[in-house]
Amino acid sequence: QVQLVESGGGSVQAGGSLRLSCAASGLTDSNYCMGWFRQAPGKEREGVALVAHDGRIAYADSVKGRFTISKDNAKNTLYLPMNSLKPEDTAMYYCAASHRRAWTCGLSVPHYEYWGQGTQVTVSS
Repeated sequence: QVQLVESGGGSVQAGGSLRLSCAASGLTDSNYCMGWFRQAPGKEREGVALVAHDGRIAYADSVKGRFTISKDNAKNTLYLPMNSLKPEDTAMYYCAASHRRAWTCGLSVPHYEYWGQGTQVTVSS
């Protein structure tokens, strides 16, 4: 059974930084796309960044140049260092995993079958 556990959320002022981590367990092989999503109150969940098992990385336009996704395969851990945080980055952040083929992975909620419980990020102005 795949389990994803996020950590690293918190409250920061605008311009600050946080690093999210997602510890994964139960993955049957290395052929998973891993992604970060976020959901603000009253809004739909949206994709933030993904790393596919073929090495492809993608970001939402709103976070390009500020967030960096990376994966440590030895530790089965996904990271999301976030810099220059803005109040509009405030949301619950979720880690997700998908066993679909690498070239079909995207920043779309239906692409992912496994989800963590989320970690809250709050950015004050």
